[in-house]
Amino acid sequence: MIGVEEILLRLIIAGALSGLIGWEREIHERPAGFRTHILVCLGATLIMIISQNIHHIYGDASDPGRIAAQVVSGIGFLGAGTIIREGVSVKGLTTAASLWAIAGIGLAIGSGFYLGGVVTALLVFLSLWFLSKVEFRAAAKARFREIKFRVKDVPGLLGNLGSVLGEFEANIVNVRMEYDQIDGELEIIMRVELPAQVDRNQLTQKLAQCKGVHQVEWVNI
Repeated sequence: MIGVEEILLRLIIAGALSGLIGWEREIHERPAGFRTHILVCLGATLIMIISQNIHHIYGDASDPGRIAAQVVSGIGFLGAGTIIREGVSVKGLTTAASLWAIAGIGLAIGSGFYLGGVVTALLVFLSLWFLSKVEFRAAAKARFREIKFRVKDVPGLLGNLGSVLGEFEANIVNVRMEYDQIDGELEIIMRVELPAQVDRNQLTQKLAQCKGVHQVEWVNI
């Protein structure tokens, strides 16, 4: 049987590590934050401790990994709840991944594998904290995009599209147009420079609402 001091040590370590990762998610206002990560990790740690104790009681008649294995599949349902689809983009995948990782960390600590649990937790925290800044800087540099429109030739359409882009402080760099004789529609390709903080989902919805626009598609350069 696992001693009381060992059980308390594992739970405290699991709570501290999950709190660190949950704090990072919390300050970035993600769907699952401080409390959620702590609860998931403590639960996974406790389940692993219970599995080991059952094995100590019943010996080879029980599999210490049988109950704990359900955490890996079960955490997927909780992670799915943090994934949100907004227009053409999906948000929450990183938070869902961090919940899956924190469950694994809880299992590692619960089994007494402190080195693996602590190192993984630190690497997860560093990835979330520092790599997000790297991604933000890279996105800020890649501000040029091409927007493809499938439209009906309506008077004043280009002016309306330009007005919408102007509302979002986007600069039009180049415009190309091609006429599709089969469908009787125009394909307009605009190269634009976008501000780093522009909400592309909102911009797409605004552009799609312009009279005559049938399709809006973004192309990275």
